[in-house]
Amino acid sequence: MALLGLATATAACSGGTTNKSGGSGGGGGLFTTIDVNRPGLDASAPANPWHPKGNSYLGYNAMKLGWVKNHVTDPNQFYPGIAAKWDIAEDNSSITLHLQPNAKWSDGKPVTAEDVKLSIGIAYTTGSTAFAVTPGAAGAAAEVEVVDDKTVKVTQDMSNPSSKFARGVMDSLVVPAHVWNSVLPADFWEKLKTSRGTGDAAEKAREEILAVGQKVLAFKPPEDVSAGPFTLERVNPGEALLLKNKNFFNAANVAPDQVKFLNFSGNEQIWNYLTAGKLDQSGFVAAPTDVMNRIKQAPGSHLIKGFSPVAVGMAFNQSKKPYDNVHVRRGLAYLIDRQQVTKVASPEGGTAAVTTTGIHQKPAQEWIGEELSSLEPYAHDVAKAETEFKEAGLQKKNGKWALADGSPWKVTMHAPSGFSDWISAQENIKSQLIENGVDAEVVTVADYPIYLEEIAAGKYDVGFWLMALGPAPYDIYQRLYGASNGWTNVAGKVKHSAPGKGGNWMGSAEEIDVEGVGKINPGELTGKLNAASAEEAKPIMTQLAKAANQDLPAIQLWDYVNTQFTNTSRFTGWPEQDSDLLRLPAGVWIQLGLVKKKQ
Repeated sequence: MALLGLATATAACSGGTTNKSGGSGGGGGLFTTIDVNRPGLDASAPANPWHPKGNSYLGYNAMKLGWVKNHVTDPNQFYPGIAAKWDIAEDNSSITLHLQPNAKWSDGKPVTAEDVKLSIGIAYTTGSTAFAVTPGAAGAAAEVEVVDDKTVKVTQDMSNPSSKFARGVMDSLVVPAHVWNSVLPADFWEKLKTSRGTGDAAEKAREEILAVGQKVLAFKPPEDVSAGPFTLERVNPGEALLLKNKNFFNAANVAPDQVKFLNFSGNEQIWNYLTAGKLDQSGFVAAPTDVMNRIKQAPGSHLIKGFSPVAVGMAFNQSKKPYDNVHVRRGLAYLIDRQQVTKVASPEGGTAAVTTTGIHQKPAQEWIGEELSSLEPYAHDVAKAETEFKEAGLQKKNGKWALADGSPWKVTMHAPSGFSDWISAQENIKSQLIENGVDAEVVTVADYPIYLEEIAAGKYDVGFWLMALGPAPYDIYQRLYGASNGWTNVAGKVKHSAPGKGGNWMGSAEEIDVEGVGKINPGELTGKLNAASAEEAKPIMTQLAKAANQDLPAIQLWDYVNTQFTNTSRFTGWPEQDSDLLRLPAGVWIQLGLVKKKQ
């Protein structure tokens, strides 16, 4: 969620100071960037990739086993990281990792299978994807075997398999055992075996393992020992400076000698950096048209655009009237001009959704094919909106819509402060609704964590909700038919909570009668996607797309476009338009040898 939250916007900001890049290991080739995932540098934070504010930067001094490709439909394609190659079993029951043969840590010691095993142990303590201690967790690892010094085999617990198991393994961070081995107790692996059982002993073991996670978060390595292309030299409130790691296995193709991360606390400061041409690269930041035009005019400014498997929806709390009535939701879908909203809110970073399916429109073609054209587009149509409102029993008095009992109706939309595209979108929707007789207001919330907490608690009537989070089918529909709408998947069994219970703030009906399909339980269908093959998933995706289109738990407003800001003044070799590298940190581009110094 952190990444996707920041894919929309961050908070407004003030400037930070910077120092000249000197110190040991100086030289040319300074690469300047920001970490869009974490506003605000913390000079006192350790070089710890699990620490929330840690001075550890993915692709630069923090390394994973592999880097997930941004494929439209397949979650299990990767670029090499610490693993040079990998073999995934045909039934997805295991993945065998072959480590980079020449990989060394920055202190000269070789990267070994024991480093990977210890790192996996740490992942268990933090509840990481494939390495969860929760009994029956989908896609959980069963065994971790050191085959030899450069080979590790990880097997999946096939009692509740997940099609994303390999991804969960490859997405794991790797740290040096000779620095980090003190964080795990000597009997850790015995505790882990015990935790997989039942009864008091197993429960105690699980609690003890998760308690180690707090030790992991607080751990402060005495120095940054990295297997990545850079190591942390120093950090102050204005900038973090990293120097080239001469022991990196692909150091000969790493162009920058130094990397500087600039401090920021919100969108406006990033806009200023880009407009001044200070950044060689920045991930996506929402910007209005006039700001985007200024950025484009900066010397060397270069934009790269590609697929981003994320959409934003206007989601409803159906426990609040009148949003429990599908005709109200449909009326709003007809009344809101999505093209206008997108043009105002995300002109460079989004495309208006063709309709509501719960799937980004690009992979929707792959998953549901011709069915996409048969769905109701909800094209802007005021007359159809009025018909739907009347069907719901709403009353129109003196040109203003009221509830069925005649009491006033106001559409109250919530958004996190600083999410500039969401707030702009809601202000535009507010204007459109008021123009057509629906009273509306926009309420901003202090920050994104509070927003998520309050929306989960059912405090909002209407809020914006990130959806369509691909490429895995299960993840795509978890956003509409997962825990936020009452369905939880525990040990492969889907359970439903009533509205207002267990985080269910959307409150859709447990069963929906879908035209041309019949009665379905969308949460149970979503659960089946977890272990389904691509071909098995397609008919399920079609049924869920039809359900989302007919029932509208959210109105899909726009599908994001991944817009990367780069500058050609100092470096060349940027990824091509539509490259599947665009959702990976620029540090990965550098370590793969793409980025070159300008001659």
